[in-house]
Amino acid sequence: MHLPRYDRIPDHDDDHSLIEVRVSDLQPTQMCVGLAEVRSRQKDFSQESKTERLEYLRGKPVPLVRNRLGQLWMVDRHHRLRALLEMDPNVTTYGYVIAEIESDSRDAALLALQDRGWLYLHDGRGNGPWEPSKLPHSLLGLEDDPYRSLVWKLKKEGLIKPQRLIPYHEFRWGAWLRTRPLPPFSSSQLDPALPASRRLAQSRAAAHLAGWTGGN
Repeated sequence: MHLPRYDRIPDHDDDHSLIEVRVSDLQPTQMCVGLAEVRSRQKDFSQESKTERLEYLRGKPVPLVRNRLGQLWMVDRHHRLRALLEMDPNVTTYGYVIAEIESDSRDAALLALQDRGWLYLHDGRGNGPWEPSKLPHSLLGLEDDPYRSLVWKLKKEGLIKPQRLIPYHEFRWGAWLRTRPLPPFSSSQLDPALPASRRLAQSRAAAHLAGWTGGN
C-alpha cells in the first residue's frame, strides 16, 4: 500500500496558543486505531488523578485543523483520546491550531487535509483508500486495525523509533507488515505474530521505513 506525500505536522511552540476543547467535538482524520494501544492507555489513565491527567494532556497537545464554522479535525493523538472518550464522554483536552480552512463545508475541509497528506483513508483491514467523506465524525466510530496494534507493541519494545511529526507513521509500518507472512493474530492477542514481526522490523527489508532501528 502506497501512502501519499505529506506535510510534516507542525510541532507545538510559542507561535501556537493552547486551547481547551471537548474531545467529543473533535473529528478524526483516520479510519481506525489499534485497540491494544487504546486499552493500554485506559489502564494508565485509570491510575491517574484528574489533575495528573490534565497536566499530562497539556504536555501532549493535539494538532488541530479548523474551518470557518469552528469545526475541528485532529491530526494526531487518536489513541489516547479515544481511550479517554470511552471512559468519560465529557472529557476535555488541549490542542493547538496548525491550519485554518477557509470554508464552511466538511467536504472542502477534508479535501484540504487530504492535499497535505493529513488523512489516513484505509480501514481496519487495510482496504482503501476510501473517499474522505467515509471518515467517521467521532473517535468512537473508528475501527480496530490489529496491525496498528502490532506496530504499537514494537514501538513500545524499542524496535521502531517514534517519528512524531510524520503523519500516520505507525500505519506506514503496519501497511508494510501486511505484505509479509505472519501467523493469525488480533489486537487482543498479539503474541502469535510478535516473534516474526520483531525479526521483520529489524531486517534490512524494513530499512526504508522511518524509525527503523536495524536491531540497535
